[in-house]
Amino acid sequence: MKFENQFFNFFQDTENTFISQVDPTPVSKPKIIGWSEAVARDLGISRSDENITEILSGNYKTENRTSYSARYGGHQFGHWAGQLGDGRAITLGEINHLEVQLKGAGLTPYSRQGDGRAVLRSSLREFICSEAMHGLGIPTTRALSLVMTGDFVVRDILYNGNPAPESGAIVARVSPSFIRFGHFEILSFDQKIAELKKLTDFVITHFYPDILKLQLTEKQKYAEFLKQVAERTANMLTDWMSVGFVHGVMNTDNMSVLGLTIDYGPYGWVEEFDPDFTPNTTDFHQRRYRYAHQPQIALWNLNAFANALYPLIEDKDLVVEALNSYQKTYESVYWEKLSHKLGLRLDRTEEESKFLTELFDLLHETRIDYTLFFRTLCDEKMEENFLDQIKTISYNADFELSIDQRWKDWLKEYTYRLQIQALPDRVSVMKSVNPSIIFRNYLAQQVIDACEKGDYSLIENYLKEFREPFKDRDLKNDPMTFKRPNWADNKPGCSILSCSS
Repeated sequence: MKFENQFFNFFQDTENTFISQVDPTPVSKPKIIGWSEAVARDLGISRSDENITEILSGNYKTENRTSYSARYGGHQFGHWAGQLGDGRAITLGEINHLEVQLKGAGLTPYSRQGDGRAVLRSSLREFICSEAMHGLGIPTTRALSLVMTGDFVVRDILYNGNPAPESGAIVARVSPSFIRFGHFEILSFDQKIAELKKLTDFVITHFYPDILKLQLTEKQKYAEFLKQVAERTANMLTDWMSVGFVHGVMNTDNMSVLGLTIDYGPYGWVEEFDPDFTPNTTDFHQRRYRYAHQPQIALWNLNAFANALYPLIEDKDLVVEALNSYQKTYESVYWEKLSHKLGLRLDRTEEESKFLTELFDLLHETRIDYTLFFRTLCDEKMEENFLDQIKTISYNADFELSIDQRWKDWLKEYTYRLQIQALPDRVSVMKSVNPSIIFRNYLAQQVIDACEKGDYSLIENYLKEFREPFKDRDLKNDPMTFKRPNWADNKPGCSILSCSS
């Protein structure tokens, strides 16, 4: 297994600014319990390769390998946090233009007060969810493997003064790059303008090469880079909002400069529809990163990114124009996604905005399962008892008579609109954007509980299921489609999560 350290070779002349060389800390009894064959094919490797377990656990040492962790800063919950960096992530190198990084591989110069390790529950959630997001067609980092270390890690899961030992694990993450907004922010904050320019030129050359084909001045080139990052970010956010994904910790150090979903911490999925839903206990008071606020937070983060790039652009008008592309892209793409979810040609009129507002108000007030509602709506023929069907996917089915009537009125208008403005091949279009399954937190917890008992079979089963999230399923009898059960309503890991990992 050969890792080509191209990224490191580029940065090694400014090592103290960009990265620090560091080796993973060995573990006692590594065992691969999760493996993504699709990612392995992209890398051109096999699970049967020599020393594969030792490599992916961080135990393999060679004189030629130079692993490293990156330095970056960031705004956390809206406040500048200064230097952060890869506190437990160590990049091994690059294969087939893909960076391979071990998360939970031990102390780095950026571990701060942490131990550089990760627990099984958070590692498993990242391993499966990153592959599930890929199955949904959402830009994301990927995951190659999940390794049990054989060691225990002490964590206070709910930050309530009850630390306890948990099984340790390492996930091998894969991406064209893990460069974040925070890489640029720390250089700009430190006034390392030459290094900031070098980093930006590197990213443009390797990941935005079309910019170099344009006839642009230097300032215009960097403004165009900001614009394209903004557009990629907008497209990612429309994907999140469309399927009800909530990242949980949208700090600028968790924002990929490539527009990829990165760092799966206390994420969650909107189940009963609630615009204010956040899965992160740390954010319960402020709800800064709640579901409905994510598009605005992305723009806030892009403004921070723009401030970091400003020494290279030095033109306010160019920056404003670049940032405006975010809102334009988001509104255009999200409206199209809503049209596809409903199977209608929507024209962005005030009347249709009211139609959509009433729908989302009803979903919220009646606590309807967001995913199951839109998948049920994909039925080729709207059944007369559709209101009864809706109640079966509600988390509070005791509707008041006034709500019953509002639902009937909405369904009547929707049925009418289908007659006059349905999209061609409506059902297929709707099924292509409305998944039948999502990686619900209670499903994740079931896998975690099984693994803690030594049963790893659900990992492969779930990977297989989430490769095809849009396929037809029996919503009444397929357990993968079921809404969150009552037993999971207040169970840690199912309804609430923390940053503890």
